[in-house]
Amino acid sequence: MELSSLALPNAPISQPVTLPDPIVPSPSTAPAGPYVMPTPGARFRNYAWNAVGPVAFAGAGFAGAIDQGFDFQKKWGQGANAYGVRVASNLGISMVTATAQYSLAEAFHEDTVFYRCTCSGLGRRFFHAAMSSVTARRGDDGHRALSAALIVSPFVGPMVAANTWIPTHNGPRLGFNMGAHNLLGQFAQDEALEFVYGGPNTMLGHIQRHIKWLPGRAR
Repeated sequence: MELSSLALPNAPISQPVTLPDPIVPSPSTAPAGPYVMPTPGARFRNYAWNAVGPVAFAGAGFAGAIDQGFDFQKKWGQGANAYGVRVASNLGISMVTATAQYSLAEAFHEDTVFYRCTCSGLGRRFFHAAMSSVTARRGDDGHRALSAALIVSPFVGPMVAANTWIPTHNGPRLGFNMGAHNLLGQFAQDEALEFVYGGPNTMLGHIQRHIKWLPGRAR
């Protein structure tokens, strides 16, 4: 399926959230400048962070606790062992989703890293973050276009899980519903990255000026 390139006109040059070597995420505070596509090594490190980094494990633990509270899936029961199964399931979904995103981004030559907006105003920043959840940068100029990686990958992990290791009678339906929640979570994450965590104009950005060790966050 070919997605048309819907470039956003007059998109402001943005600050990238990149992963330095070693894999420790940190916010970019460099002045805005010409767009530069991340190197293959940087893209792979970003994939590794999303797939098996500390945030992936923390997210799986948090999601496992929510699943345990809602007793999803009932066949897994309750208790410590059941919680471990739920954490492993969510970690597996995260790894498959990250792998799908990385593979599709490489195939379509997309840069799926989140770039904070250098614009001002609540509405413009909200729109920028919202569009970043379904668009990626392409080409030497870094224009934005609908992203196969960001639109499709949120459904891949849940679909694989719902049709393999999660006990259910309707895998495709469950996978689609979980994927829709994943896509919504992707939107919420980008809004948080824009307004709450990491940049100089965010809530924690002001705190970072006084606490130098507080890390950044990459998608």
